[in-house]
Amino acid sequence: MILQALTELHARLSSDPQSGLPPSGYSLQDISLKIVLAQNGKLLDIEDFREEKVRIQKNGKETRYRKAKELVVPGQARASEASFDPCFLWDDTRFIFGWHGVKNDPIRNQKCFDAFRELHLQHEDELNDADFSAICTFLKNWKAEQTLSYPELLKVKKGRVVFQISGKTQFVHENPSVKVWVNKMQSDDMSNTVTYGQCLVSGKSNEPISRLHPGIKNIQGAPYTGASLVSFNDSAYESYGKEGKSYGRGANSPTSAKSALSYTSALDWLLSKQHRNFKIADSTIAFWTDEATSAEENLPWMLAGPPATEDDETKKRIADLLKKIVSGTLGRDQLGNPRAQFYILGLSLNQGRLSIRFWHNGTLGDLIEKLKDHFSNLAIVRQWDETNSLHPDPIAPSAKRLLLETVPLKDGRRDESKLAPQLSGTLMRAILTGTRYPDALANGVMNRIRVIEKKQQGQGSLDNVTYLRVAILKAWLIRNQSSWLNHNKIIMTQALDTENPHAAYQLGRLFATYEQVQRAAHKFKLDRTIRETMFSAASATPQSIFGRLDRLNKHHLPKLTAGSKRHFDNLIDEIHQKIRGPQFYPASLNLKEQSLFCIGYYHQRHEFRPKHAK
Repeated sequence: MILQALTELHARLSSDPQSGLPPSGYSLQDISLKIVLAQNGKLLDIEDFREEKVRIQKNGKETRYRKAKELVVPGQARASEASFDPCFLWDDTRFIFGWHGVKNDPIRNQKCFDAFRELHLQHEDELNDADFSAICTFLKNWKAEQTLSYPELLKVKKGRVVFQISGKTQFVHENPSVKVWVNKMQSDDMSNTVTYGQCLVSGKSNEPISRLHPGIKNIQGAPYTGASLVSFNDSAYESYGKEGKSYGRGANSPTSAKSALSYTSALDWLLSKQHRNFKIADSTIAFWTDEATSAEENLPWMLAGPPATEDDETKKRIADLLKKIVSGTLGRDQLGNPRAQFYILGLSLNQGRLSIRFWHNGTLGDLIEKLKDHFSNLAIVRQWDETNSLHPDPIAPSAKRLLLETVPLKDGRRDESKLAPQLSGTLMRAILTGTRYPDALANGVMNRIRVIEKKQQGQGSLDNVTYLRVAILKAWLIRNQSSWLNHNKIIMTQALDTENPHAAYQLGRLFATYEQVQRAAHKFKLDRTIRETMFSAASATPQSIFGRLDRLNKHHLPKLTAGSKRHFDNLIDEIHQKIRGPQFYPASLNLKEQSLFCIGYYHQRHEFRPKHAK
């Protein structure tokens, strides 16, 4: 199903000249150098082909650097120096010059250069192209020690190289005659394949089966030759009578050479486009639809949030779309045909191979409904909104932002490297399918609530019961604990519910009230309150803590004005009436009840906030 969907995407993109997808048999490669030759094959120059870029650092200073340019070149895989397998009319400096500025192993370098030279010389007569013959002449005369005469080559040290004839604007691999020959060679390679069979992707019979599938290059951490989506170890491919490398590898997953090239090209293209994929923890997630839709460019950022470097107009467009989904005002065709099929593929790197974290497909209309339901579960009154902050809490937080609430801080930011590897996949699956949220998400949030984190500058601590954390706990209770909520006649509301029947919710309210009394008694100048010292214990074992809190509150109340004292006395009495039971304060609370405690605390604390604060 995955390979078929990617192959169909390739068919759609290859028919669109604006897509930027390289034609079959070609690939995008990072090129750092170009060789300029005379028509007689004499080397005129080796030029730095990289382009200058500017990076803005955190302190606002500009840093200039050079980055390799992307070019469409023949072939799919990057050069493999381990097998001395050269590319055609482009390659690494080790193959083209017999030299490498970082790992300069003379023996290996010479073997790579010999393989590259042999590949081109054996096809010189067959190709019969003057520009190609000039390259062959260069390869016959070149010696690795000549690199010392070319400062640009020494400065770049390593990278991929292409050829150009002096006076011409195109590269040699772009010559029409060369393209015709490359296409012909592709067809010949397929026809000379030893193994034939039925392709599991196209269903066609008597197709040349690809023994090794091309590697996927555009994923962080992939090896030089790319990571394999379909591959077999030596002991794995010899099954059901499929023995030997030349036969067994391809026969275990019979995919035609054309289909293998198509699906890998399409996946590489998706992973190279910033707006078609996003990264959460160690997973890279690609999104596409079976027809051209605006969802292809918008939904990845709606799920992960646009990058901080993205322009304000894009951020506003994404925010507006999310608000419409939350409110149910999104136009039926605003993101594309509701009946269009969408595909989401989550990948992670595992020792040079790609592991599939999750795979999901369905209709676009169903996806919008699932997102709406997800945001509805999360909906809770915001701690910071447009009336009291220039950076309000998000109405529709991204999946990545939710996951970051489970990890500690590092240098003032949530440490993404600490995210549990499998949590991103299970959360995305819950969002997309409407199934249970991972319990690890609620556990992770509760663990962070129990930890008091210090502010980087100045005294005091960061808030541990935040909007996003409480929203996650609320969503988890609604979706995962619905039967328990119904049994206890609990209705989850966005704002304060004074009639909530569960003692845990009312205890959270009571703790918030005790904290507010303490702060008011000290003129709101405290850097440290009972939240920092007793919240964790109070939410887990109320019976052992609330007796002390009651006694402490009796010392704080007399310090208030008569009106404030009367207000808080009445509020505390009202809450006490709702938590009376056989033991008054429960001995312990489980995870569900602790979540209710945090929600009650958050709701009551929000109620104490000034309604029109600047």
